Amino acid sequence: MTSLPDIASATLNRYDMLPQGAIVVVMLSGGADSVSLLLVLAAMAPRAGLKLSALHVNHQLRAGASDEDESFVHELCASLCIPLRVERVAVGKLAEQEGLNLEDAGRRVRYELASEEIDARCAAAGEPADMGRIAVAHTRDDRTETFMMRLAQGAGATGLSTLKPRRDRIVRPLIEAGRTDVREYLDFLGQSWREDESNSDTSRLRACVRHELLPVMRAINPQFDTSLARTIEVLAEEDLLLAEMAHAFAHDFATSSGERVEFDCAMMATLSLPMRRRTVRSAVLDAFPEASRLKFEHVEALVLGLATEGFARDLPDGLRAEQRYGTMSVSRTVEGNRSVASSLLSIPGIADLGPAGTMHVNRVEPVIGDAGPDIAVIDSDAVGGELSVGPYREGDRISPLGMGGSKKVSDLLIDSKVPKALRHKIPVVRDGDRIVWVAGVRMSESYKVTPATKDAIRLVWERKPNVADSIRGQERTEATDAP
Repeated sequence: MTSLPDIASATLNRYDMLPQGAIVVVMLSGGADSVSLLLVLAAMAPRAGLKLSALHVNHQLRAGASDEDESFVHELCASLCIPLRVERVAVGKLAEQEGLNLEDAGRRVRYELASEEIDARCAAAGEPADMGRIAVAHTRDDRTETFMMRLAQGAGATGLSTLKPRRDRIVRPLIEAGRTDVREYLDFLGQSWREDESNSDTSRLRACVRHELLPVMRAINPQFDTSLARTIEVLAEEDLLLAEMAHAFAHDFATSSGERVEFDCAMMATLSLPMRRRTVRSAVLDAFPEASRLKFEHVEALVLGLATEGFARDLPDGLRAEQRYGTMSVSRTVEGNRSVASSLLSIPGIADLGPAGTMHVNRVEPVIGDAGPDIAVIDSDAVGGELSVGPYREGDRISPLGMGGSKKVSDLLIDSKVPKALRHKIPVVRDGDRIVWVAGVRMSESYKVTPATKDAIRLVWERKPNVADSIRGQERTEATDAP
């Protein structure tokens, strides 16, 4: 039987995951998978020159059990002499504020913190950022479960070729190992781990797939996991090939000038329907990489529009398509290029934000938790100057609520998956030069309502349609490339 370290070593080599001397942050939950990953990498660190550390995020969802997880990982890392960073984030509260489910909110926090940590580790070591790796403990079982979840919810080849072994700085050394391999390895070492009882809650889709659907599939085919892993690999390889072909066709059959992409309808008609879809999508996303909400129905409309003189359609993210005289163009609309209108905020009052909608301001009784993605309630005593609203500026920083420290507003918008073309439409509320609230994204820790708050100000952003809708939990396929 092949051991877990052998499987991980083969996977690391096959996908060229870790350069010699890499700086590696292991995302450590305390569960069996992440514990085994830490032990495997710790064993190979001396000969590979790895600079290893770990990150644990206490989601504060399971009362005392979450604190016990935290204590466990502290003791484990101390025994291995591995540096550990622990962050406590109230994920339940964050999910409510951001309009996300718990899984999405937790994932977003973990990857954001991991990215910050690996950047800090690389900087401290005097190494370039591309020497850093974020090691995640997903196994073949996780890949199987994610495939079945996406299959049930509807996805194409790109979505089904799930959990890539390596994506940018994220690596998955255990992706070709089964959960059984992990348990056997830990049993052999006599190493304990933490169990999350929510993994047995079949009201959650992943747990339902794991405990109810997959046993049926494995009963039908005992080699189901192996067969599906092979299918996913084939899908991924074919998807990559088709993507490369589509990119080449887009280069030959479309022209881009930065703000506009134009298709030669006659040349596009020579392609098969599936390749037309891929070519249209490739060309549009190359020209407008921020167009994260371009869905199948939008691409299908564009493909039909190639053969329809006079075709016109508005698209997400401030884009518009028009077909005239054998050429179809996709460009940003005038409305799509306009920024949030700047304005002082009267209390009470309503500020016209131009293409972004309106901002409503009122004094209210302080109520903790009275907030949402488009609502912020702030402590009026914390306001030291005059409130105003406008677009974000380069260099703006905020102390995000519940996250600790400060962060660039531009990075916050990127992490929240706000497309580049829409970032100038996100209202930023200021108290003088201090950031109070990045509307729809996050307010500042400095202005939160506490039990000591005597008077509060309620800010409500009423959006115009299609303005920054993507930050309501919409994510690119790659952003959901992890359970």
